[in-house]
Amino acid sequence: MAAAALSRVPEVEIDGGGVFKYVLVRVRAAGGPGKDVVRGHGWAEYHADLFERTAEELAQEGLVCECLGGGRLSHRPEERKIHVYGYSVGFGRADHAVTTEKLKAKYPDYEITWANEGY
Repeated sequence: MAAAALSRVPEVEIDGGGVFKYVLVRVRAAGGPGKDVVRGHGWAEYHADLFERTAEELAQEGLVCECLGGGRLSHRPEERKIHVYGYSVGFGRADHAVTTEKLKAKYPDYEITWANEGY
């Protein structure tokens, strides 16, 4: 049951535009393999807000979450560009290369870049 729930979890859920915090989260079914997902929204004051909401929602499906780190996204849909950068004070810097690959799969016609500089 949880394995099926894992397969239904979208790899990327971000706001349609703007600059906002994001987290990279490893989601797994109990005792099983996992997958990494990106969650980024402007409503979050802290990276922990994103992680906690994601973990609560997925726990209802029997899934366990681990935050791998965070950063910021600058999403400019009118230019078809997303820039990944920065870090989370509480969770540390996410692997922006992994985040970028997830975003490229979701937005194949975008220019997606990343840098470790900035906050």
